[in-house]
Amino acid sequence: MEEAQEKSLQRENLESVELVETKTPFADLDETVKLAIHCASEKKAFDMIALDLREIASFTEFFIIVSGANARQVQAISDEINERLKKDLNSKPIRIEGYGGGEWVLLDYGDFVVHIFEKEAREFYDLQRLWRDAKKVELPEGI
Repeated sequence: MEEAQEKSLQRENLESVELVETKTPFADLDETVKLAIHCASEKKAFDMIALDLREIASFTEFFIIVSGANARQVQAISDEINERLKKDLNSKPIRIEGYGGGEWVLLDYGDFVVHIFEKEAREFYDLQRLWRDAKKVELPEGI
């Protein structure tokens, strides 16, 4: 009995375990999501990631998570996304949170949510860890 328990607790050969991470192609995204990502890039957002939540959440389809160097840049990224989506695609956010403080801004467009963080706030909220089961979106080079 002890021998059987000991065998069952041993790990399988890790070489036989293959992890396949699937990614959502950028081309599959809605035009509003693509434009939001391009706007953030134009305002020099960094550490940009987009998560595809369609298989694991019902309240939105995508998270766009980006960082800005300081409160002023966080607000500038937010302004660019808000203004361009409104002007180019007639799309307005359902709500905006955190704009006044500038550490973190949330733009909720219903189908997707944009999170813009200063470095410390991004580390504190750690949304990538919380949503680690989501598929990542394959962002184009240069973004």
